[in-house]
Amino acid sequence: MNHIHRIHRAIRLLTVLASALLASGAATPALAASLRPPPGSLQSPPAPPPATRIHTVVAGGMPGWQITLIAVGAALAAASVAVILDRARATRRAAVRPA
Repeated sequence: MNHIHRIHRAIRLLTVLASALLASGAATPALAASLRPPPGSLQSPPAPPPATRIHTVVAGGMPGWQITLIAVGAALAAASVAVILDRARATRRAAVRPA
């Protein structure tokens, strides 16, 4: 088995795991909503305290240079993966073609 097949299997495995994670994340809110005890039962949570007005002060966040650095890193990673896959496909086509 050559390296390209291993890479393809790893990509397939990562895709399946990511899909399973997304599916479980999508199903979790529906599951949590259906498991609440009826109001007034012994297992029901206590009533929340009265709402108070909270004023938040935003004094942080991510600076623009960090956002730019993350975007550049993601673009470089995507470009390198695209180049590697293109070269792998080109070598496979060259190997399959009869001489």
